[in-house]
Amino acid sequence: MAECYVNGDFVEEFSGFAGNRPLSEVDPEIAELIRREKQRQFEGIELIASENFTSRAVEETLGSCFTNKYSEGAVGNRYYGGNEVIDDMEALVQKRALECFGLDPAEWGINVQPYSGSTANFALYTGILQPHDRIMGLDLPSGGHLTHGFYTAKKKISATSVYFESLPYQVDRDTGLIDYEKLRATAVVFRPKLLICGASAYARDWDFKTLRSIADECGAMLMCDMAHISGLVATQEAANPFELCDVVTSTTHKSLRGPRQGLIFYRVGGKRCLGLADSINQAVFPGCQGGPHNNTIAALGVALKEVMTPEFKAYIVQVRANARALAAALIEAGYSLVTGGTDNHLVLWDLRPEGVTGSKMEKVCDLAHITLNKNAVSGDTSALTPGGVRVGTPAMTSRGLKEEHFVAVAGFLDRAVKICLDVQKDTGKKMKDFVPVVEKDPRVAALRDDVHVFSKRFPMPGGLL
Repeated sequence: MAECYVNGDFVEEFSGFAGNRPLSEVDPEIAELIRREKQRQFEGIELIASENFTSRAVEETLGSCFTNKYSEGAVGNRYYGGNEVIDDMEALVQKRALECFGLDPAEWGINVQPYSGSTANFALYTGILQPHDRIMGLDLPSGGHLTHGFYTAKKKISATSVYFESLPYQVDRDTGLIDYEKLRATAVVFRPKLLICGASAYARDWDFKTLRSIADECGAMLMCDMAHISGLVATQEAANPFELCDVVTSTTHKSLRGPRQGLIFYRVGGKRCLGLADSINQAVFPGCQGGPHNNTIAALGVALKEVMTPEFKAYIVQVRANARALAAALIEAGYSLVTGGTDNHLVLWDLRPEGVTGSKMEKVCDLAHITLNKNAVSGDTSALTPGGVRVGTPAMTSRGLKEEHFVAVAGFLDRAVKICLDVQKDTGKKMKDFVPVVEKDPRVAALRDDVHVFSKRFPMPGGLL
């Protein structure tokens, strides 16, 4: 137990202290679940575009003593004592976050306390909008995010659409691309107070210059939710939202490869500064959440240090190259991709021409230990049985895969589609009939075995089991 103490403070009387027992001794069941999950990640092919594998250093920080400390408030202004180390840590993470994106602290501020991207977005809305103010964001079936104001004809799905008046914009159904001129025409009539850009399943870059001109024309603030592309933005591998947007939010666990939390960037100086810093920070705390998760903030600091290295730049370049290679291989196999390809870390695969739903493809891939997610494509009416799947490259690129490996991954995905089609011929299109048959299909077991052999060729980031 001496390793649990610093500066040689261990004394023999501390031996056997219950609080220093290892997890394997305290809770073998949870320890076994962690082992199983680690093995699942190692043996499988992780293609969910919003997931990644953090480093061992990040995982170690997440499990540190920072988790013990309450620190409601801000750096230098807390509601609890004993926060001198927390203040130093949070100030360091704020500094690194601004450096990571090349931002001048005289012009930009940041809040690193939001628990998640969704929390960051809602806190931002709370800070800069009034209830029932108008907003416009990309529609969910067009690749947008729930928190950008999604609702259906029958129900307001997101809290954003409950508390604010939302009118989503859409992609062109033929090209899959955002129709900026149609967006302009709608925005000029609707007059939103906030125009939101950013997406969860849009494979192309954003035209921030055009978006800025639309926002200016209709008198709106311009917000970018860069959750998916923050790693690309940090390495100059995607268009920079900070040049023209008023506020920017992000998660930290996707292409940025950090722990799971959110960020809010806001202007504090310069000609575009709207003087919103205090209202945004107060909307985070005490407006929308309590004490920050200091272990997560500290782990973010570690991840940001990793981002500012040549190795991470090379990683993001490879993420994009792998996405292009995957897209090209799927197109060569005869499949249809929304927008016809990708500029970033993901592809949106339209399976409707094959007559297969995204939910069936997701199920077969899950059985074969390939994880991806069913995803709506433009024109879909159901999120449970959508016409596509979203496929991303960040996680497996973190394990060292290159272009030729993603061509092999495309081959696995092609096999999964063919299994779907063959089983569907016998069972019909209902999912409840499809699942029990495909679960017993020997071709699924063979695919799973091949996936295991393939995946075990590559190292696994992260800590010890």
